[in-house]
Amino acid sequence: MGLLLNHAYTVFPINPILANQGEAVHDQKVYANLKDIPVPIDMVDIFRNSEAAGGVVSKAIAIGAKGVLLQEGVINKEAAMRAQKAGLDVAMD
Repeated sequence: MGLLLNHAYTVFPINPILANQGEAVHDQKVYANLKDIPVPIDMVDIFRNSEAAGGVVSKAIAIGAKGVLLQEGVINKEAAMRAQKAGLDVAMD
């Protein structure tokens, strides 16, 4: 996350536990859910296991994100196909 911030990207960390505690990560407000972010989202970077990634992809589709990035080793072909059918760009191993 720090690398993205250092390259002038806007990053919105998502973590329900930290959000409920009012925490910040790299001085960025933490949100409990994607739908809580008050601006349009270009890309959702998914740091979850392959099985859990499907639910995050569904949320990315629901908020109208432009794309999803499943981190190295996170593979969910069904979720990737759903995202592509919904018009999202998909990056996956």
